[in-house]
Amino acid sequence: MHKQPALVLPGAVQMRIRNSQNSPGERLSQTKSMVLSEPETLQKPVTSPALKGEYLNKAKIAEGGKKLRKNWTSTWVVLSSNNLLFYKESKQEAVANLKPGCKPDGVDLCGAAIEWTTEKSSRKNVIQITTPTGHEFLLQADHYPTISKWHDAIKKTVDSLSSGAGGQSYGRAALQRSNSTECVSRPTCDPPKPKPKESKSEHRRSIMFKLNYSASDSADKNGVKNRLKKFISRRPSMKTLQEKGIIKDRVFGCHILTLCERERTTVPRLVKLCVEEVEKRGLEADGLYRVSGNLAVIQKLRFLVDEEEELDLGDSQWEDIHVITGALKMFFRELPEPLFPFRFFELFVEAIKIKETTQKVQAMKKLIHQLPKPNHNTMKLLFHHLRRVLTKSRQNLMSTQGISIVFGPTLMWPEFELGNMEVNMVYQNQIVEFILIECIEIFGPEGK
Repeated sequence: MHKQPALVLPGAVQMRIRNSQNSPGERLSQTKSMVLSEPETLQKPVTSPALKGEYLNKAKIAEGGKKLRKNWTSTWVVLSSNNLLFYKESKQEAVANLKPGCKPDGVDLCGAAIEWTTEKSSRKNVIQITTPTGHEFLLQADHYPTISKWHDAIKKTVDSLSSGAGGQSYGRAALQRSNSTECVSRPTCDPPKPKPKESKSEHRRSIMFKLNYSASDSADKNGVKNRLKKFISRRPSMKTLQEKGIIKDRVFGCHILTLCERERTTVPRLVKLCVEEVEKRGLEADGLYRVSGNLAVIQKLRFLVDEEEELDLGDSQWEDIHVITGALKMFFRELPEPLFPFRFFELFVEAIKIKETTQKVQAMKKLIHQLPKPNHNTMKLLFHHLRRVLTKSRQNLMSTQGISIVFGPTLMWPEFELGNMEVNMVYQNQIVEFILIECIEIFGPEGK
């Protein structure tokens, strides 16, 4: 009996009909009855604007939809055809230091979303990358052209993958694994959903992720999960509620740069009001800034400020001057980043260790003039005010050291408590005390 010729089906799939009289070796070689011939499009490599590598600041803020503590690290970043790779150091440095491996962490950009962000970090020039699996990364560079170049390159890579060029290699691998009893399909990289006009809040995104991955749709017989997903997705975002006036922007707990930009000033309005009221009627109060005011009244004042109510600090309900000073201290304590920014903490500590006074003054002056304008101007207003408090020290019984003990931990603290807290507190107090003493030399005369 002659062998039957192979039956050729139209398209890319060919079926071979096995003859019962074929030798065992032939039958074994034909156990996969379906063979996919790869079209030209599958053989073409993905063309994406790959970047060889550069040091960027990276922070991973979510994993699998779960928020992580933000921790910035300097990382050697490489963009390949479909991945973003993170190395601890460049390959040249690894070779020079004789460190084998230099193995990277990677981010699959298939289906990822990339956007500029100002809400996730107080740093400038920050982009956010979110993957379909709920991983979120922040990348930042000090120079805008650098991070802009990476943003454009990553976005082009994501767009090329979402258009199907990157998904076909994945589909080919899936087809090669399939056997004759399975349905042959060509999965591709699903393009990311169109970006909504307003981004979802972090809380809503976390809930949606858990709903998507917690259980299969087949197990949800009553459709409860789908209805819940629709309900959450239709909820108005924080931005919408703020625009409608239902939720108003806060003053307490708001980053000083954001607050000053919103108020179109370089010193927060609340700080000016409190300082003016204290100087108007409270400079001689016993224990000024040291004595605590009634917390319930302070919280009432805070509520009115956050609700943008008309605030008259001369009103009788704010008669106790310690309520005014308590609100001012609370404002500085609740800043997400202190008046002395995190990145300057160690620099100020090193400056206060300088023994020679003139050099110490110059070092402090240089650092303070490098601060963002809202931080610098607010600091200048506050320290000139505290010097006026000291002119009434006989009446209010406050000394330079006493004020520094109050304001040291209020105006500055490290981002992470890595060292000895008691030692840090000593430095905080010393820095504030020294600036207070050398206020005129550092900031110049008031009004200039």
